[in-house]
Parts: sequence; structure tokens; C-alpha cells
Amino acid sequence: MPLVLPNNGEGDILAAAVAKAAAENLVLRLYVNDVTPAESDTTATYTEATFTGYAALTLTPASWVVTEGAPGDATYPQQTFTSSADQAAQSVYGYYLTRVTSGRIAWAERFPSGPYVIANNGDNVKVTLKFTLD
Repeated sequence: MPLVLPNNGEGDILAAAVAKAAAENLVLRLYVNDVTPAESDTTATYTEATFTGYAALTLTPASWVVTEGAPGDATYPQQTFTSSADQAAQSVYGYYLTRVTSGRIAWAERFPSGPYVIANNGDNVKVTLKFTLD
């Protein structure tokens, strides 16, 4: 499933582009409800993962690599979420990003080959972020 930029994310990008609002750091989160991202989504659309060892990750702005061109893109190094204990199975359907201060959704993506089941110590989900504009 392709990355979806909900209306909240579009508004925030436009506001930052014209200096109406300051950009905010992003927080990478996994979601466990069986939802397909849509433009009308908000942060409340998603149920965040809770498996043992999971924690949302605040992304470091300097780690983004921005490449200008047609198309241009921004990429972030792969992030790994790893279970630290055996537990009840939890299906991870995708990821979403929120803004660190406002909590508004930035974008979301459902894993094309998911969901990934986390149940055992050492089970993990890897996410590589790439945002492309043309």
C-alpha cells in the first residue's frame, strides 16, 4: 500500500512551507488495528502497538537525507522495533508518524506484505521511511 498523506499532514506541510508554522520533529509509531490509511485519518484512527519492548521513536532531523530532483525524496535510516519477551501475539499492520508537539498525524503506510505478528522474544518489525514528491 502506498504512503498516504492525510489532510492534517498536508496542512502541516503547507503551513511549514510558507513559514506560517514551524516544522516539528516526527515520531515513528507502529499500529495494530486493521485499518487502511485514508486522507481523512487523524492520530485517533490508529491503535498504537503495545508489545513488550516497543516504544515510539522520535526521529532526529539531521538523520534525514533529502535528495532534490524530479522526483525528490527524503529518506530515513531503517528503524527496528524488537520484542523483548514472549507474549500474546500482536499483529502489526503498518506505521504512522505524528508530530512531537501537536501530536497531529503526518503520514501513514500499511505494510504491503503484513501484518507482521509479534509474539516471541526477538520478533521484530523493520521500517525504512521514504517520502517522495514530484
